[in-house]
Amino acid sequence: MDHQALKDLAAHLDATLGDYLQGVHIAQGELTLQVHAEGLHRILKFLRDDSACHFEMLVDICGVDYPDREPRFDVVYHLLSIGNNLRIRVKVGVEEDAAVPSIVALYSTAGWFEREVWDLFGVYFTDHPDLRRLLTDYGFEGHPLRKDFPLTGYVELRYDDEQKRVVYEPVKLTQDYRSFDFTSPWEGAEYILPADENAAENTAENTAENAAENAANSDPS
Repeated sequence: MDHQALKDLAAHLDATLGDYLQGVHIAQGELTLQVHAEGLHRILKFLRDDSACHFEMLVDICGVDYPDREPRFDVVYHLLSIGNNLRIRVKVGVEEDAAVPSIVALYSTAGWFEREVWDLFGVYFTDHPDLRRLLTDYGFEGHPLRKDFPLTGYVELRYDDEQKRVVYEPVKLTQDYRSFDFTSPWEGAEYILPADENAAENTAENTAENAAENAANSDPS
């Protein structure tokens, strides 16, 4: 992407939207705007309609979780201008109990993307026409892409032959945490593999042969 074009666009946005921007950055050939949630709708409408921008395509909306940061979440919008051959990224910081205005009125595709962010991160979008889960199942608890969500989840599902339906059960881990001393990968195991038995027998035979050979070599006669 033309670096000078990005610099010109950044200067244009700073001059026209400076009061609504928290920051404008160019890094790795990409232009990023950091904005307040209150000004998001105005900024995206300007990026879509202004002749120097004309970002007519919303490529994606995604969430990012920073558990130790305030605000905790970033909602990130990726826009594309086909005519100007430019891309831009818009970031909005969101507190855990705060909300972001929906942009479905500006980009119809935002409806699916915002549902995905709500489902996976728990970020709420005000004025969304149908904000419900998209990727997880009905009755799912929690938001699986939050970094404090356990990798195993809270429940597991299986098909029950007796009930003839899918049932949910609490996750049961089959192996408890164990501390290894790294001397053997099978430390603490309650069984012996067949290969280990053969190895033990071969080791005993080799030890006996080596002892006999050493005794013969050390005989002075």
